[in-house]
Amino acid sequence: MKKFRHARESAVSITELMLPSHSNFGGKVHGGHILNLMDQIAFACASKHSQSYCVTASVNRVDFLNPIEVGELLTLKASINYTGKTSMVVGVRVESENITTGEVKHCNSSYFTMVAKDKAGGNLPVPGLLIEDRNGIRRFARSKIRKEQAFDRDSKFDQAAFKMEEHLDLLKQENVKISLK
Repeated sequence: MKKFRHARESAVSITELMLPSHSNFGGKVHGGHILNLMDQIAFACASKHSQSYCVTASVNRVDFLNPIEVGELLTLKASINYTGKTSMVVGVRVESENITTGEVKHCNSSYFTMVAKDKAGGNLPVPGLLIEDRNGIRRFARSKIRKEQAFDRDSKFDQAAFKMEEHLDLLKQENVKISLK
């Protein structure tokens, strides 16, 4: 196995026609269907990079920017943005295309943290990322910062370390009634 790999070596793209069976009660493509496709392509990308079975450890923020209509072509693109020791951040971009007008819409982007696993379920080391351009550095740095921010956020709100008094003024401005016992 290579010690470092280019993101382009494991980049994956799929295009699928959105059918009526993919729609929700509002007539748009169901968000759950889109999330399922995103998870599949993140798995494929991470597995190609690590050359092993991978599992989804977390998904960082999924914003549905534009609705997807039945009859549109949906294209998902995935690439490795960051590599740790046993984990990878896979950037996934979703676009829809109206086949009669050619209009392309960015529907969402998200970041999946995938972990490589061995046959016994233990974590496996993954090849590092070989970066050769400014955009690769930007993606790697953004993923690193996002990972650090998530750790800080989780630590700050850990039940044992949480300091309620620091947050009471913030809550006064919100749609909440506090009745402590």
